[in-house]
Amino acid sequence: MQYMLLIYESEAQALRRSQSEQGKLVQSFMTFTQNLVSSGKMRGGDRLERSTTATTVRVHNGKTTAIDGPFAETKEQLGGYYIVEAGDLDEAIAIAARIPSAELGSIEVRPVMQIPK
Repeated sequence: MQYMLLIYESEAQALRRSQSEQGKLVQSFMTFTQNLVSSGKMRGGDRLERSTTATTVRVHNGKTTAIDGPFAETKEQLGGYYIVEAGDLDEAIAIAARIPSAELGSIEVRPVMQIPK
């Protein structure tokens, strides 16, 4: 089964990291990603631009509205994601716990809906 691992962290906190700290974190992510690929569990993933680049789209009564910024003000912002193959939720949680920034923010684990073809 596939799970999406949504990576949340405070952008304000991330901006306060030194270049050295940021470099170490990026290297940790590269190593984690390489290990995930090597294990055959990786199905996709990417880092996202900051939430200030987001656009929220709504359609009401046939009218489309696009608003700059994320949908909601939160303390942590979505910064990236992985899609992984895991045997069950426990395995997906174990993978999520190894994401380098899990100690800096939070990782939301959600099953990808299986739609019959």
